[in-house]
Amino acid sequence: MSYFSPTALADALDILSRGPGKIIAGGTDVYPSARPGESPDYFLDLTRVDALSAIRQNAAGTYFGATVTWTDIVRADLHPAFDALKAAGREVGSVQIQNAGTLAGNLCNASPAADGVPALLALEAVVEIASAARGARDVPLADFITGVRQTALAPDELVRGIRVPPQPEGMQSAFEKLGSRTYLVISICMTAANVLLDARGRIAEARVAVGACSAVAQRLAGLEKRLIGMRPADLRVTPEDLEDLSPIDDVRGTASYRLDAVQEQIQRTLQRASAA
Repeated sequence: MSYFSPTALADALDILSRGPGKIIAGGTDVYPSARPGESPDYFLDLTRVDALSAIRQNAAGTYFGATVTWTDIVRADLHPAFDALKAAGREVGSVQIQNAGTLAGNLCNASPAADGVPALLALEAVVEIASAARGARDVPLADFITGVRQTALAPDELVRGIRVPPQPEGMQSAFEKLGSRTYLVISICMTAANVLLDARGRIAEARVAVGACSAVAQRLAGLEKRLIGMRPADLRVTPEDLEDLSPIDDVRGTASYRLDAVQEQIQRTLQRASAA
């Protein structure tokens, strides 16, 4: 088994083109996910590739390189629409995990309870993918995670970065996570909401994404549509708004508990994201 730590993206892609290995972009989940008796042909560590570590903001939106850490995100000066992403970052494991764990690693791990996914879905993020043989391609985050621990990546591809389009001026966001304790816990359910109010104080745009209540975190399109034109004080989340969710029973909670909890959680998150 070999270990590679290139400093140039082209070199990383060249190594990956030789055959599938295990990509490290922080490494916080490498050993917990390892299976006894199985090991990759090589580890490809991306953390020394400077081109992947930047946060850039311009007229085209906000760009996070693949190895941007949660600590980088929490400390960055970002639009209020990113407050949910920052809040999620503060609840990713411990401070030590936040210092090492990366945004792209959180996506590629493809856990149903990945803390960063709902907030990025609510930001309408796009994943930039690169391959030595086929160049680059963009995949909306909603299509990138295809199932539990499954992504749209081909064996010779890696995530180069995550791109978020410009967010409307005045849009605010909020995030809530429910677990058995405050920190160092896998989510029972979590919600991210981005809300834009019009000049009359009514909801002009709403994006609501829920994690840990289905195989893949997802937006609640029906609820988002129903909220348009509503005053925040009048909004009520109903069981019918949750029909697209399919939670499971596990050691952290039953499916029925998750649905009850996330209904209240969505209500609270929307209220917070609507606060002036």
